[in-house]
Amino acid sequence: MSFIKHINRKTMVSLLVSAALLSSGCQQEEEQQEQANQQQQVKTAVSKDQAHDQAEASPEMLFDNITTTLFAARPMDATMYGVSQEVAGGYYQDKLPDYSPAAEKALRQSLRHYADQLSELKSDTIQGEENRKVVIDLAHYYSGEKQFDIGFIDGWMGHSPFIVSQINGPAIDVPNLLQNNHPIKNEQNAKDYIARMAQFGDMIESVKSKVLADADKGWIPPKVIIKGALNFLNGFIAVEPEQHALVTNLQNKLDKLDLTAEQKEKMMFDAVSITKTTIYPAYKNLAMVMEDLLEKAPEESGIWAQPNGAEFYRYAVSELGNTDLTPEQVHQIGLDEVERITAEMDAILKSEGYDKGTVGERMAALNEEERFIYEDSDEGRQKLLDDLNGMLADINEVMPTRFATIPPYDVEIRRIPVERQDGAPGGQYTPPPLDGSEPGIYWINLKDMKANPKFDLKTLTYHEANPGHHWQIALNMAQESLPLIRRIAPYNAYVEGWALYSELVAWEMGMYKDDPYGDLGRLKAELFRAVRLVVDTGLHHKKWTREQAIQYMAEKTGTAQSSVISEIERYMVWPGQALGYKLGMLNIVDQRERAKEELGEAFDIKEFHDLVLLGGAVPMSVLNDKIDAWIESKKSKY
Repeated sequence: MSFIKHINRKTMVSLLVSAALLSSGCQQEEEQQEQANQQQQVKTAVSKDQAHDQAEASPEMLFDNITTTLFAARPMDATMYGVSQEVAGGYYQDKLPDYSPAAEKALRQSLRHYADQLSELKSDTIQGEENRKVVIDLAHYYSGEKQFDIGFIDGWMGHSPFIVSQINGPAIDVPNLLQNNHPIKNEQNAKDYIARMAQFGDMIESVKSKVLADADKGWIPPKVIIKGALNFLNGFIAVEPEQHALVTNLQNKLDKLDLTAEQKEKMMFDAVSITKTTIYPAYKNLAMVMEDLLEKAPEESGIWAQPNGAEFYRYAVSELGNTDLTPEQVHQIGLDEVERITAEMDAILKSEGYDKGTVGERMAALNEEERFIYEDSDEGRQKLLDDLNGMLADINEVMPTRFATIPPYDVEIRRIPVERQDGAPGGQYTPPPLDGSEPGIYWINLKDMKANPKFDLKTLTYHEANPGHHWQIALNMAQESLPLIRRIAPYNAYVEGWALYSELVAWEMGMYKDDPYGDLGRLKAELFRAVRLVVDTGLHHKKWTREQAIQYMAEKTGTAQSSVISEIERYMVWPGQALGYKLGMLNIVDQRERAKEELGEAFDIKEFHDLVLLGGAVPMSVLNDKIDAWIESKKSKY
């Protein structure tokens, strides 16, 4: 790792990212003066550092600085990936992030500062130049749209407009990461876990201050989103402290440690006490703030209703859809794809004797057939999980027919925790730590068993695990020759586009042979992503209501109502994110077909997949350039 000589990197990051150790909501004069002093230290450090390292900075140093700045601001992400202390700017396993307005501003400014420096440099190699361009782009991805200081920087999605919602944000993500990713393998791990629990008051206070600062600018989530967030916040503190998931998780893991009974008893006493006196009051206070904002919250569902929201949506389409297309053009592509996929589904349905009603109505009827639904019980849920593991084992056997390189990380299938399932998607994936000490996890939401018909589950498994998210992300993380920031790059259109493309590849691999209903599930999933193009642009560009979007999605897909509602409310919170799936897939398929046409018999699908995957997640323009170069290189040999 490289270091800045004038101010070492750890000190620099500490100053930049922790600019506001005090919440912006503090009113006491002494604390306000201390915050001003902190911010002045940042300005001084930055100005000195700019003058000193302008001539000395190398691309590699700036890659390191950008990576460290990000992880120092997001210590829970550092835990998730298992990065070193040096990479994270110091010891981080006992720290929680600060989301106050001043801390968010410092993070974004420091990332932009390093991106500006990197823009003035050049590399002598093709790979070095690609690294430089991609890392500049990543720094901008993580620093968000400059004209909007609202929302927060999410480690996966970049600039997220609402810091409190029903589906993500620190109030949800931090306890989830602590419970599922914080290691408890020795006494120090356990002490760090408790230390993090003790910081929930400060962390939630920083979230509250950001909520209020954004509200002062007119940025308040829609009413239905606040109500969903309140359901989570109140549900999070509904059980007795002794039974809270953070407490029982600690107990379960302490039971496996070689510690004395007295040590374990003391730790559990502290955990329960902290939950009761710190965590619960903090969440109750945040819930009260959100309750107070309900009256001011907009009824409208789209981001267009926020101050200059139309401009924010154009940014989101460009960033998360990774496209130069206008919202209107994206909407039309969605309509066209809905028509195409619906026709394919209609043909299969008719071949199986289902010829009455629309495709959506026939799919809804299938969803009610007992043979396709798992029992709504503990036994039924376990049977579903067992079947998923069988599906994963089956596709793993045939992966070598299309893929040359196998990721070195394992994947497990788990249920989304009950306390989080109400606002969670049907399935999602979290990556393993870099050292492989834990597996990647494919999560499935088992709240509503009707939302998981048997004919849907193959496709969901291929999307979330192999050859989808796990395969792509695990291979990305394994590329040690790339800068670390690139190994964890979360480009939405690339990542989600690959996962949707993987569903098609699974079909090409024969995984749906003699399984017409499974193939219907695959097409239903693709139709779902095409519908997303329509409803996302409908909500945020065409000013559709939530109810209009729900009706359109339900009619076109026949998906269970509970899933449709949670999906539409997800798009309300994440404008543009739903576009990445279909737009990314269409680009990858188009590039593959172009390569096949130009190369003929010289085209090798395994080589193509290695080309797409082993360079890591990148903007689509970079991927397309790499494919161009590969095609020309192959042509020159034949």
